[in-house]
Amino acid sequence: MSAAPGREPPLVTVIPPEMAGIRLDRALCVLFPAYSRARLQHWIRCGRATVDARSPRPRDLVRGGERVELYAEAEPDERWTPEPLPLPVIHQDDDIMVVDKPHGLVVHPGAGNRSGTLVNALLHRDAWLSAIPRAGVVHRLDKDTSGLLVVARSLRAHKSLVDQIRTRSMRREYEAVVSGVVTAGGRIEAPVGRHPTQRTRMAVVPSGRPATTHYRVLRRFRAHTHLRLRLESGRTHQIRVHMAHAGFPLLGDPVYGGRPRPPARCASRLMRALESFRRQALHAAALEFRHPEDGRVLAFEAPLPPDLEELLAALAEDADAA
Repeated sequence: MSAAPGREPPLVTVIPPEMAGIRLDRALCVLFPAYSRARLQHWIRCGRATVDARSPRPRDLVRGGERVELYAEAEPDERWTPEPLPLPVIHQDDDIMVVDKPHGLVVHPGAGNRSGTLVNALLHRDAWLSAIPRAGVVHRLDKDTSGLLVVARSLRAHKSLVDQIRTRSMRREYEAVVSGVVTAGGRIEAPVGRHPTQRTRMAVVPSGRPATTHYRVLRRFRAHTHLRLRLESGRTHQIRVHMAHAGFPLLGDPVYGGRPRPPARCASRLMRALESFRRQALHAAALEFRHPEDGRVLAFEAPLPPDLEELLAALAEDADAA
């Protein structure tokens, strides 16, 4: 373990110039999004935050350029119970863990999913994660999306990884099968937010947050396309919403995809594959980021799971026979 509870080195950042004139506690909410404003205010009052080596007050205004050191206090979260669940870990060191999440596994406990989640499995493997915000999970995958997730094992690593996501320096790539034949690669820039009337869904809406998805064609089939996609932003359901908005919904997507669209005179193997594929055909295939400790670039790849391999094989067989 890189540090014992309560003995982590400080989280260090610099107030950006564009924050000049706002309260310190508000600035720290943006710079340390894992912590609530109330918790940050408490730490400032307790002397756990310094600005240019001075002890500030929460209401002090920042001017930009100040060096902030935050001695975040690791506080165990006892809401979630460790469980000895299978956990495919492909890399682990003192600061991070990289997991190849299987489809069907919920990431965080919630209403209706208090157990059997990725977080429950992580806490069983590493009890110290109970003291890291969200058990170290800095980005999430939908239940039925498979693939790579990075988990922070220290507060310092958590801050570094969150910053890399915020500044879009963490590279995340996906593979997907969509309905329809995509003629060429491209980019989708469209704001994503909560659907105006169906609150459990996301949608492209003018009031949404900016979102950009890049995609390129790996192979075209008769009525489907195998894509490689790269996220600049990471909005909820972003790839699913963007591809549906572009007219190429993910195959099998129960929320945004609609009914399966088999090609004319569909081969029997493909028809069985389409009918049995009950999740969105989306896999987090590649992850690249800088290690929080020494800054070296780490890159990971996760092979396609068997159900996606079988789907692609059936699509290829049908296309080759046409």
